[in-house]
Amino acid sequence: MNPNILFMTIFLIILSQTNSVPIPNTNVFTEYIGAEFNNVKFSDVPINPTLQFHFLLSFAIDYDTSSGSTPTNGKFNVFWDSNNLSPSHVSAIKKANPNVKVGLSLGGDTAPSGGSAFFKPFSIDSWVSNAVKTLTQIIQQYNLDGIDIDYEHFSSDTHTFAECIGRLIKTLKNNNVISFASIAPFDDDQVQSHYQALWNKYGDLIDYVNFQFYAYDKGTTVSQFIDYFNTQSSNYHGGKVLTSFISDGSGGLSPENGFFKACDQLKQQGKLHGIFIWSADDSKKNGFRYEKRSQSLLANNNN
Repeated sequence: MNPNILFMTIFLIILSQTNSVPIPNTNVFTEYIGAEFNNVKFSDVPINPTLQFHFLLSFAIDYDTSSGSTPTNGKFNVFWDSNNLSPSHVSAIKKANPNVKVGLSLGGDTAPSGGSAFFKPFSIDSWVSNAVKTLTQIIQQYNLDGIDIDYEHFSSDTHTFAECIGRLIKTLKNNNVISFASIAPFDDDQVQSHYQALWNKYGDLIDYVNFQFYAYDKGTTVSQFIDYFNTQSSNYHGGKVLTSFISDGSGGLSPENGFFKACDQLKQQGKLHGIFIWSADDSKKNGFRYEKRSQSLLANNNN
C-alpha cells in the first residue's frame, strides 16, 4: 500500500474514534449549608471522592451584626452557623477530602432581622473597597476557596450591581484570594435583569451558574424542566449552568417527580455540567439520600 494512503487511513481511524468519545463534563456537585442553624456539619454530608465537591456557606451578608437590619455598604459579616461550620471544621473536611472546596454565598433572600436582604451600595467604589477588604479577611480566616452571589433583592440599578459584583470577583481572583466564583439567579424579571447585566460584562470571570430551578412551580414536569434549562443556558450563554432542586420539595421538579430523569436526558445530550442542592440543612432529615443519588449520577457522567 502507498505509505501516504496508509498514513491517511490510520489518521482517519484515530479521528473517528476520537470524535466518538464524549467530552467530559465538569462533574461539580455543590451543596449550600449553614443557613438554617439546625446543627448540620460538613462531615454529615456524603462526599464522592471522584467529583469536584463544593460546599457553599450561607450566608455572608453586608448587614450589621447588632440589629441585623441595616445594610453596611459592602462590610460583610458571617451569618451562617459558625459554631458547627467554623474555620477548624473547614480545615478538617478539606484535609479529609482533597476534592472538597468550600466557598461562601453572599446575600440570600432574608436579612438577619427577618426582612429581605437588599443589595444597597452607597457607591460602586466604596462598596467594592469595603467588600474586598472584609471578604478577604473572612475567606482567609476560614481558608475558603470561592464566592457565590445570591442577592435576590435590589436597591440599585443593573449597572451598579454588575460593576460592584464584577469588580469584586475580578479583584479577589487577581489577588489569588479565590479560585472560583458562581452566581445564583432565578426566573424573576428584576433578578434576571441584574444578573444578566453582570453576565454580559463579567461572565468570563464566573465559573458556574447555580440557577435556582426550584423557584419554578412545584408542579414542574420533566419536559418543562428541560425547556427551562435550555432557556437559561441561552440567557447565560457559554456558562456552566447547574441543575438544581430544593430538599424540602417546596418548588420546582423534585427527585420524586423526575429530577433525575431530566438530568439523565441532559447527560445524554452532553449538557449536564453539575448539580447543586438547597440545602444540606433540610437534607439532613432524609439522610442525604438524594445527595448520594446526585453524586452517583455525576460520577458516571462520562460513561
